[in-house]
Amino acid sequence: MTVIAVTIAGSDSGGGAGIQADLKTFSALGVYGASVITAITAQNTRGVAAVEDISPAVVTAQIHAVFSDLAVGAVKIGMVSRQETIASIASGLKRHGQMAVIDPVVVATSGDILLRPDAIATLKEELLPLGLIVTPNLPEAALMTGRSAAESETEMALQAEMLLKLGARAVLMKGGHAKGDEAVDILFNGDTSLRLSRPRVETRNDHGTGCTLSAAIAAGLARRQTLQDAVIAAKAYLHEALFAAAALKIGQGRGPVHHFYRWWAPSGD
Repeated sequence: MTVIAVTIAGSDSGGGAGIQADLKTFSALGVYGASVITAITAQNTRGVAAVEDISPAVVTAQIHAVFSDLAVGAVKIGMVSRQETIASIASGLKRHGQMAVIDPVVVATSGDILLRPDAIATLKEELLPLGLIVTPNLPEAALMTGRSAAESETEMALQAEMLLKLGARAVLMKGGHAKGDEAVDILFNGDTSLRLSRPRVETRNDHGTGCTLSAAIAAGLARRQTLQDAVIAAKAYLHEALFAAAALKIGQGRGPVHHFYRWWAPSGD
């Protein structure tokens, strides 16, 4: 049987994040990708110029079209900027008996705000209880918990516990925004924690890292890996994609990670 994963997220016209990054990640990891588009963004490596949300009715129709036909093995949710969109997604997932990898996209790598403030409460109330795992970076976790961005692993654990109490089954606190020579993520499931560390990759080509990591986790789950194994494999994949991205020359700002580093190298290398 063909392994299938679905991404519910926004479109990135620059190709480095959102739906485009998710589908590239699924494909690179041997998973067929389907999509539900929640918003269209006009963006490139330098930032987001405009955002237009897809109507809740069309989001609902996309969800039903995909889930009523395809044998979906895993779902990843990314950019959802409006309350109405979040409600439509939550309703659609419940209708089709699905839970999801939730990447609470609040702030883009460029610093652009992608989630409206009035939608944060709805995200917490409607979507987090449908989360197999939620994957916030430190600013996103702080926004959802009402605390300052974590500066220690103790604070990361405290905020993870707060998110678990909102209904998510597990939380991956991503430490990419922290300082230090290591990029430390910590997986919490309420009973245990797993510390994942890789050497920090110094590169300006880091656009779409959060999208890529969460999509890689969904790909692993679709392939019937355990949650812990899927997270470990996704962390390793992202590290290599970041390392290989140094050779990419795409745009004038923060370029994307190299999703297909296993398959092709930039021209001239």
